[in-house]
Amino acid sequence: MQRDARLTEIVTLVRQRGYMSIEALAQHFDVTPQTIRRDINDLSAQDLLQRHHGGAGLNSSVHNTAYAARQVQNLAEKRRIAQLCAQHIPGDSSLFINIGTTNEEVARALLHHTGLRVITNNLNVAAILCENRSSEVIVAGGVVRSVDRAIIGEATIDFVRQFRVDVGIIGISGIDIDGTLLDFDYREVRVAQAIIENSRQVFLVADHSKFERRPMVRLGHLSQLTAVFTDKMPSNAICELLAQHEIQLHVAAGE
Repeated sequence: MQRDARLTEIVTLVRQRGYMSIEALAQHFDVTPQTIRRDINDLSAQDLLQRHHGGAGLNSSVHNTAYAARQVQNLAEKRRIAQLCAQHIPGDSSLFINIGTTNEEVARALLHHTGLRVITNNLNVAAILCENRSSEVIVAGGVVRSVDRAIIGEATIDFVRQFRVDVGIIGISGIDIDGTLLDFDYREVRVAQAIIENSRQVFLVADHSKFERRPMVRLGHLSQLTAVFTDKMPSNAICELLAQHEIQLHVAAGE
């Protein structure tokens, strides 16, 4: 079996059973435990599985990957997604941009757009887009989450609800197989829900690792979106949902 096929099947087995030991996986694939350890390390680095002593399990539904790790995970893919998303945003547009490392790459991709008005609860996004002198950045009030400079809380929600913008750009931590949008922090989720409610169009930017990942807090559903920007074709089930609800799918595939 080719390594890519083996990696895909490892993820499938762990999702079916919740946990697989290195020994059981080595026997299943008729390879050495050292080979399985390397496979699990690679899958863990892609945030597809969680590495445990002696095996692999599902990613936590309670704790997100550390922000510093998320900044570098799938970075090339996030940059491709950001560039593609930016191509669908005209100058002189009003935008919400919320929390997430992919959203920060979108901000960088918008640096040469003119006349933007951007409302954000992400201090990293604000710092990036302040370099674009032809655009205006409005920062939401609220509580600053020090780990990633996100702004959250009731004051943030109230601030967002004062606006009605052309495009809301949101990130996500997980997309379940039934199209449910999921995240880890209910306070962050409530801000994202307000963004969805007050945007004429909603663009979701999410790399392939977010599909079928299962954080515990429900944000919404794919049907509430206008378009999804990702780097690999999602599963048939997700594609069928997108088609059913007439959601545009844009894939920023690599070379």
